Amino acid sequence: MEKENQTGCRNFLLLGFTEDSGLQSFFFGLLLSMYLVTITGNLLIILAIISDPHLHTPMYFFLSNLSLADIGFTSTTIPKTLLNIHTQSKLISFPGCITQIFFFIVFGCLDNLLLTVMAYDRFVAICHPLHYVVIMNSCFCGKLALGSWLISVMSSLPETLTVLRLSFCINMEIPHFFCDLPEVLKLACSDTLVNNIVVYSITIAIAGFPFSGILLSYYQIFSSILRIPSAGGKYKAFSTCGSHLLVVFLFYSNGLGVYLSSAAMPSSRMNLIASLMYTVVTPMLNPFIYSLRNKDMQKALGKLLRKMMLLGEGTIAGPP
Repeated sequence: MEKENQTGCRNFLLLGFTEDSGLQSFFFGLLLSMYLVTITGNLLIILAIISDPHLHTPMYFFLSNLSLADIGFTSTTIPKTLLNIHTQSKLISFPGCITQIFFFIVFGCLDNLLLTVMAYDRFVAICHPLHYVVIMNSCFCGKLALGSWLISVMSSLPETLTVLRLSFCINMEIPHFFCDLPEVLKLACSDTLVNNIVVYSITIAIAGFPFSGILLSYYQIFSSILRIPSAGGKYKAFSTCGSHLLVVFLFYSNGLGVYLSSAAMPSSRMNLIASLMYTVVTPMLNPFIYSLRNKDMQKALGKLLRKMMLLGEGTIAGPP
């Protein structure tokens, strides 16, 4: 099999969704709309939390970090996809591909770890309410958030750096809309055993252990809720973690969908759709899930939007 040295690999080809120009226009409009909604929704969540002192609590602090991670997660892949569709190009440089792999793993790991931290926060709030303020103090919350960011970066580095040691074949076509690490490894002519060991080891550590932590937290939460005598108390306790539980379900179910579709039908359209759900749809829905039934968040968003409208009117009117 022909191959060229890794240093000579300048470009990969992202095959994307379709060759049909009409469908490309449809996907461009769809992706652009979803991307703008994702960025706007998550930015509003962050700004609302920052601007409202009532939301300066551990739960909303972690939510603002999750919104920031979702912005980064989507921005890693979609802008390049939109650019390629608009310019009718499929090229992505080797450094660009490596960068995309690195940040995709960083923000994917960060989402996972923050969801685990948020589950722990809900566990303390419901199971140990009298000690909540002491346990979830600002210093500890800052360490949890910083630790999540650092672990995500440290987890991404080995997976990304081991790609640099590979030589790639002449065929540089990636049947995806972004540089998905498993698809990139399939193009390598050199041995990928080390890469696969690193990928599977880190995936088990970063996905398996946090998911187990989430399950354990919710087992304790549900056990505590069932011991609450009144129906109203049970509903109030459950409502505080209902949004987080739905986001966890979307995150892991879509991630599982990507894995199953790629395992059952490699390089299929179903794999692309599953990846689209994972990388765009879930980050887009998160702001709606957290604000739809959250009165505090709705009030904060209302205040923020009114301030922005007044500021806009003042800018248009100009100085007296």
